[in-house]
Amino acid sequence: MRLILLGPPGAGKGTQAKVLVEAYGIPQLSTGDILRSAIAVKTPMGLAAKEVMDRGDLVSDAIVNGIVSERLDQADCSKGFILDGFPRTIAQAEALDQMLEEKGQKLDAVVEMKAEPEVLISRIIQRSRENGGARADDNVDVLRNRLAVYSDQTAPLVEFYREQGLLKTVDGMAPVQDVTAAIRRAVHE
Repeated sequence: MRLILLGPPGAGKGTQAKVLVEAYGIPQLSTGDILRSAIAVKTPMGLAAKEVMDRGDLVSDAIVNGIVSERLDQADCSKGFILDGFPRTIAQAEALDQMLEEKGQKLDAVVEMKAEPEVLISRIIQRSRENGGARADDNVDVLRNRLAVYSDQTAPLVEFYREQGLLKTVDGMAPVQDVTAAIRRAVHE
């Protein structure tokens, strides 16, 4: 099973990814985690990313795509994976399509977790209270900015994957168990 989870910040992608990892026995691939791991084990792409990050610059699509490609070649991805946080742009989605084609693979589904911005803000405020403000991004101003970035850069992926016939949409505002059930139904349609 090769999946992408799409949705705005706070929609529950990480929560659902953890459940799906258990259900399908495939890894969750978060670009942040992949990047840190590639740097730690000093892969060629990891070293390139470290050099860029040490200068304080943003890691380019070429490096991020390379790191994701390296990660997809690892043994634990042989049965599939769940991408969370990648792709973020149409250019990254096109690069992912190309790298999967080169590996003789294809996506099974792209699950969009729909969520209302104001409900997400309430969720983040609640999460911040429960966690004592432990996450730096658990504040309303940061979330509003992240939602704007998502809308500008990532939301166009919905149409991109709809045109490919891969998009499945679920209500990300439902209770966790209901969202999980909806995702499982959607990916097996």
